[in-house]
Amino acid sequence: MITLNKVFMVGNLARDPDLRHTPSGTPVTEFRLAVSDSYTSSNGEKHDRTCFIDVVSWRKLAESCAEYLKKGSPVFVEGRLEQDTWTTSEGQRRSRIRVVAYSVQFIRREVERSESGRHIRIVEKGGNTVRDDNDSSDDDDLSEPPHRNETGNDYDEDVGDDVTLD
Repeated sequence: MITLNKVFMVGNLARDPDLRHTPSGTPVTEFRLAVSDSYTSSNGEKHDRTCFIDVVSWRKLAESCAEYLKKGSPVFVEGRLEQDTWTTSEGQRRSRIRVVAYSVQFIRREVERSESGRHIRIVEKGGNTVRDDNDSSDDDDLSEPPHRNETGNDYDEDVGDDVTLD
């Protein structure tokens, strides 16, 4: 059976990124992305709707996101969906779907003025792309983040092999 788990999103950060470190010192940044679209109802009314998506990035990508992004920053995110499950301190099972980012492109906003200077237009242009590649000098496997422990509060460094290739 062939499967595909890939996500592409363009949106704006709904809040500042939150940079933390695992107990072993691995950087992890979480942020929420606001992705909007619009539609026209059957009676011709135009409606806008916004979806808020949680995104997590690891290692060098996490550090770059925390350093260069802030609330309102426009970004292009490429990644995969992941289901995060944990047990609360009250013993309740919780889960959520979030995006694990492979790359984040920082989009620059520039203002273009008309010749008279009276009219402006905001133009979004591609900026720097930061990737979570395997080209680092250390021997860390960057393809998988550390797994979250059962409490959901900290991250374990055990990234064990849970996939067997035949």
